[in-house]
Amino acid sequence: MGLALGYGQISPGDLSQSHADLEGMSNCTLCHELGAKVSDKKCLECHKEIQSLINKKDGYHANPGVVKKDCFECHSDHHGRNFDMIRFDEDTFNHDLTGYELEGKHEEVDCRKCHVSENIQDRQISKRKNTFLGLDESCLSCHDDVHQKTLPNDCMACHNMEAFKPAPNFDHNTADFKLEGEHINVDCIECHQITTRNGKEFQVFNEIPFNDCIACHQDPHNEQLPGQCSQCHTETSFATFAGRENFDHNTTNFKLNGSHQTTDCFTCHAVTENPLTVFQDKKRISENSCISCHQDVHSGEYGNECVKCHRETSFLSLRSMDFFDHTVTDYPLEGKHMEVDCRQCHEKRFSAPIDFSACKNCHDDYHRGEFRENEVSPDCVECHSLENGFDYSLYTLEQHQSTAFPLEGAHNATPCFACHVSETEDRWSFRNLGTDCVDCHQDIHEGYISEKYYPEDECKVCHVNEAWNLVSFDHNLTEWPLDGKHTEVDCRSCHFVISENNTTFKQTFNNLGGQCITCHENIHDDTFAIEGVTDCARCHVTDSWFPRGFNHNRTAFPLEGQHAKITCSACHEVASENGETEVIYKLGKFKCIDCHL
Repeated sequence: MGLALGYGQISPGDLSQSHADLEGMSNCTLCHELGAKVSDKKCLECHKEIQSLINKKDGYHANPGVVKKDCFECHSDHHGRNFDMIRFDEDTFNHDLTGYELEGKHEEVDCRKCHVSENIQDRQISKRKNTFLGLDESCLSCHDDVHQKTLPNDCMACHNMEAFKPAPNFDHNTADFKLEGEHINVDCIECHQITTRNGKEFQVFNEIPFNDCIACHQDPHNEQLPGQCSQCHTETSFATFAGRENFDHNTTNFKLNGSHQTTDCFTCHAVTENPLTVFQDKKRISENSCISCHQDVHSGEYGNECVKCHRETSFLSLRSMDFFDHTVTDYPLEGKHMEVDCRQCHEKRFSAPIDFSACKNCHDDYHRGEFRENEVSPDCVECHSLENGFDYSLYTLEQHQSTAFPLEGAHNATPCFACHVSETEDRWSFRNLGTDCVDCHQDIHEGYISEKYYPEDECKVCHVNEAWNLVSFDHNLTEWPLDGKHTEVDCRSCHFVISENNTTFKQTFNNLGGQCITCHENIHDDTFAIEGVTDCARCHVTDSWFPRGFNHNRTAFPLEGQHAKITCSACHEVASENGETEVIYKLGKFKCIDCHL
């Protein structure tokens, strides 16, 4: 009785049913701080789902006006087992505080229509009775997907909050099939049929074929006309004929070429309103049977194959007459001549004689007299052949070796046009090209290398014909002979500075300097500088970066005993405050206790 009295004096009343398992004096500190009020921190340690929403700044409890309140201001306890800790006026509750504004029909819906366990994804929260937590803002978390996953889940792309029908946000022009002409006036149900799928009423909005009109419309031509309906008809009206410019006649057995392409359809075809007979009156006429439509002005003297001589562009435009057997003449056609149109040679009548004793009688001298000797130019056949044409030359590499510029090294692999095609005139030229390197190649070293090492700008002093990067320059002739690793380095590494995108560079040969820091980074800064100058050669050699020239016995701490056996890093590498390794070359402290514990 004494204990009950003591507990009654301490506890203001029984806890609510949801907190009943926390009854007892030993559990007070689970919610209360000693000598203080109920702690929000302790509340949120149990109600982790609320803490999670606050952390994400989501939901009612994360609202700036709510998160500042103490939990017990709205959820007080010790009022008995049947006390409802979650109490508010549902009719006047401002739903905007939750971060989800109620619009349209949502304003009229009873709270319990949405806040039901079936709409809560979290299984633990869904087990709670009368909870308002756990809802998802997506439409399909509450509403059934009447489209059965045939459309994207973004319902608001088509619908709004007022009603499911109609779908005011949907724009048919964003679909694969854009509405034009009479399609704009067609009721949706005409194309989007209502059917049954998975035992439920289902209206088809996706996967509707529309590659051709006959996917929805009956073909009045009974498949007698090939191609798409849109080649002849428009979406404004089936009666509007647009085939004069759009219909691809090549899908039929009679391909239109030349003047046939500009001929009106009804010049050849009979005019009729019967869709089963329109354009069917010329189906069995062959493309080569010209006399079926045209009068034979030659009265059959040259046969009925008009296409052998005439073109479809015009009767006056003759073909190349390539069917003609030229071997019966005194000039049989060979090689490229067999591909030339007759009119290229027969500018007048085909029977007019042609002088074919020399190529120049028909062809211009492309070389403009470059090969003329004693006022006589050689004939084309000395270098060219009919089989390969003028683009191919019979001139050999052996013949080139007898010229003023015999080919050596990389020049042997250089294509002829690289030297003999003029960039200014875009034509081949073979005379007065020059024999010096600078006559063809750009001298990038001009003004950068002194006359002493580059006499008369003669590239051959350093370079050879095999390749530009094979340099034979003797660096020992300079004031800085190469030794050690320097003998293995490419010249460009020291004398060229190339941009990151390899588009520009600058070169330095004169006044490059012989100090190590001219090319190499001084990682020691001024640690070993004497009068402001760091002479790397005091310690380093050109064979490697290892400081073979350094003598520790010349320092303030000569190495003796075990000190002579340990690695340099054991004394000179230390860990900095941020954990990175730092090398200290001048320690300044040499007592044993400075290094040894």
